[in-house]
Amino acid sequence: MLVHAGGQQAAVNGLAEKLWYPLWDAGVKLDHSVRTPAECAEVAGRELSAGVGLLDLRVIAGDAELVAGARSALLGSWRNNARKRLPELLSSLDERLALAGDAAYLLEPDLKEARGGFRDMTMLRALAATWLTDRPHSGVEEPYDRLLDVRDALHVTSGRALDRLLAGEVADVADLLGFADTDALRREVSMAARRIGQAVYLTSRAARQVLPQRRVLSFVRRERRPEFSRADHGLIVHAGEVGLDKDTDPRGPYVGLQAGALAAERGLLLSPVTVANLTTHAPAIPAPWPDEAREALLRMLAAGENVLPVWEDLDLSGIVARWLPAWELISARPQHNPVHIYTVDRHSIQTVVEAHRGLTQVERPDLLLLACLFHDIGKGANGGVAHAAVGAPIARDLVEQLGLGADDADVVERLVREHLTLVELATRRDHTDPATHEALVKAVDGRTEILNLLRRLTEADARAAGPAAWTPWRAQLINDLANQVEGLLVGEPLDPHGTEFVDLGLARSVGLDGVPRIRLETKPGGSQLLCAATDRLGLFSDTAGLLVAHGISVRSAVLHTVEGVSVNTWRTDKVSAKELPDLAFLVKELQRLEAGDRSMLAGVQRREARAQNAVASEPHVAVVPDASGTAAVIEVRTADRAGLLYALGQAVTAEQLSIRSAHVATLAGQAIDTFYLTEPDGSLPSTDRTAAAVRSLTAAAAARRAPTPTP
Repeated sequence: MLVHAGGQQAAVNGLAEKLWYPLWDAGVKLDHSVRTPAECAEVAGRELSAGVGLLDLRVIAGDAELVAGARSALLGSWRNNARKRLPELLSSLDERLALAGDAAYLLEPDLKEARGGFRDMTMLRALAATWLTDRPHSGVEEPYDRLLDVRDALHVTSGRALDRLLAGEVADVADLLGFADTDALRREVSMAARRIGQAVYLTSRAARQVLPQRRVLSFVRRERRPEFSRADHGLIVHAGEVGLDKDTDPRGPYVGLQAGALAAERGLLLSPVTVANLTTHAPAIPAPWPDEAREALLRMLAAGENVLPVWEDLDLSGIVARWLPAWELISARPQHNPVHIYTVDRHSIQTVVEAHRGLTQVERPDLLLLACLFHDIGKGANGGVAHAAVGAPIARDLVEQLGLGADDADVVERLVREHLTLVELATRRDHTDPATHEALVKAVDGRTEILNLLRRLTEADARAAGPAAWTPWRAQLINDLANQVEGLLVGEPLDPHGTEFVDLGLARSVGLDGVPRIRLETKPGGSQLLCAATDRLGLFSDTAGLLVAHGISVRSAVLHTVEGVSVNTWRTDKVSAKELPDLAFLVKELQRLEAGDRSMLAGVQRREARAQNAVASEPHVAVVPDASGTAAVIEVRTADRAGLLYALGQAVTAEQLSIRSAHVATLAGQAIDTFYLTEPDGSLPSTDRTAAAVRSLTAAAAARRAPTPTP
């Protein structure tokens, strides 16, 4: 900004050109303006973002008194209009959080716009400039400087003016700043953003309390006293905050737990003064915890979303780690799976929140809450490898530390060890194969109450991970398998085709006349096509290719064979019949394919030919041992592309193998597809035949020329 006193416009314009053009010629991106102090005030009064930015007005060169006068006038105007502008300021904080998220917990945080970033520091100064509230005078400048260092390094290493710490840039930034590894950098960014975010939260909360309220006029003079109510355990509630009574000793062994439980249950916050007292004085709790302490923790965890701000205050101040030292293992630890949107610790407490909807549906809600809290504790040990198995004994120790018995510790240990089992079996295995049922029965120790706990933990974990992890399709798969196994455990006979993904009526209609049938079903988030046709070699590839040829992207699919008829459910992101080709036309094309006419697949074949050698990373293709006693089970993981399923189906057909069932899923741009392969007569392929199928599928996934099929 070029600030001038007014008048001599030609001279001012000439000076501006001498300033701006050399910068523009050098390729510097410059947001520029030329204004008088009065124009600055006019813009600040009209536009909130401009008003906030102008509060930082400072002189670089020229007339310092002119700039000081402009800044003084801007501050005066800001304070005079504070009560009017404050709601806009607070609303903008909420809008940015909704749009940009929380930098402390995101995999790729926006260091400028997200909560805890640079905009929040500007907002802190703007809130303090109103004189209606004050900002914290310590604990934010150092984190702010650290984030500035990170962004400077990001600009240097990327060669771009980035504000988002992209995953692909993290390694170079960590190296430039001298961090031991990328995780260390991510934890530093997370903790810095947490401290800034908490400062903004506390400051904005104090500001909200001074917003204009309706006043009742009274001519009676009364002495103003603090208004508070007393609660149990020496606690008080005042102005929406839980604090300690003047006679309550913060060194009491359970007072912090009781305060946290009260605040979460009532949807209140912990007083900052109380948090500071507890940080200084609250002791560790000796193991095993007494019932009173454990019950307070469980009450806090059972409060749903209200636990989040309370837990964040206690965690950031180090009190949670004092109670549960193992929590340090996952504190601010980043995730390495793009499906996740939160750090490990934030994901864990969010899983507790998501479990709230299922607490009344399990026999032991306390064990569900503890399993949710500790399910990813293993990600902080052994480099996060095999975190479920690594975390199970740690979770057991924690449960015993909390004072629960060996039987309860056994259940939580099992839930943590198996917390991925249900979703993996449901989304990647054949629900009609006895081996799938046996694997889940073994995982829950043959107990219906543990199956129910595992089902609720699986849902809570997926919901907390992010929208890609819990979709109506995945929920349908998980509930379908869990219902089948629950029936087995209570002695109900198992229907050999007892899955909601097999439409027996559709299969029998095709079996009678041999004519393919396709039905459209609208589901939340998309549609699914139920395709039934007489089973044959190449049907899977032909159908997948036909869908691609008509621009239908398959997000997930389940394929089964019933009495010689293939019944396939293809999930697409198309949301209405108008976006799909005429179903009768698709049926006709299926019949043409069966007759040997593949002309409609020419475009797909050309696309796959162009994709050869263009796949960036090597796919993972492997046999899944013990997944079935009657079929070879092969899992394919690779980057998704439009013609991938067509290519994989072609590879299987080239080996003269039959796809008895297939389970297709796409997560974060990665395809995870499982195929149950048999010989054409339904028998189990030999080891050599299975190895040949792995080689062909690997070549197809990598878009390479397939090896010569086994004779």
